[in-house]
Amino acid sequence: MSLCQLSDQTLRKSTDKLDQKLVARVQKGDRAAFDLLLVKYQNRVASIVSRFVETPEDIADLTQEVFIRAFHAIHSLRGDSAFYSWLYRIALNHAKSHLHKNKLKKEHQTNDKPEAQLNDQSKLLNIESPETILSKHQLAEGIQNALAVMPSELSVALILREFDGLSYEEISKVMECPVGTIRSRIFRARELLDNTIKSFSEC
Repeated sequence: MSLCQLSDQTLRKSTDKLDQKLVARVQKGDRAAFDLLLVKYQNRVASIVSRFVETPEDIADLTQEVFIRAFHAIHSLRGDSAFYSWLYRIALNHAKSHLHKNKLKKEHQTNDKPEAQLNDQSKLLNIESPETILSKHQLAEGIQNALAVMPSELSVALILREFDGLSYEEISKVMECPVGTIRSRIFRARELLDNTIKSFSEC
């Protein structure tokens, strides 16, 4: 193991211990201790939810909601558990839930549109060029939708690996399951994403 890896491990252990002390204070009613955790991790949580929403307003709202949920649930956190791994799971689950609700809302709004308006939209879609259909924005939207509909255990593992750059061991701690299971989930998630990308290229 390299000196750099040892330094990272030492720093991580030191950070976890500090977090555990702050969590213990929060569980005893110290709101200021939770504010310290919020300041420490709000940018990371904002980065997580930004994978699911685009506007600064939505990112700020979801980030705030994640910390509200964490504050109300913090008494369920065991003393030997890593606070950030726990917070990470809350952020991912809340962001995915928000994305799913928005998708259902959009589908409902689409069904409520007048038939003439839908016909007009169909005409516009029909005159779009293949280049437009395969634009980066639409492909990104397709990938986002694919992540939203695939099983949560697959999408979360893939996001942690591909978007946030966590190692298999780190993901194993966040999701609380063996490394082998994590590798299998990421492999299956990549297969589903590959199918999505192929469907765009065949349009």
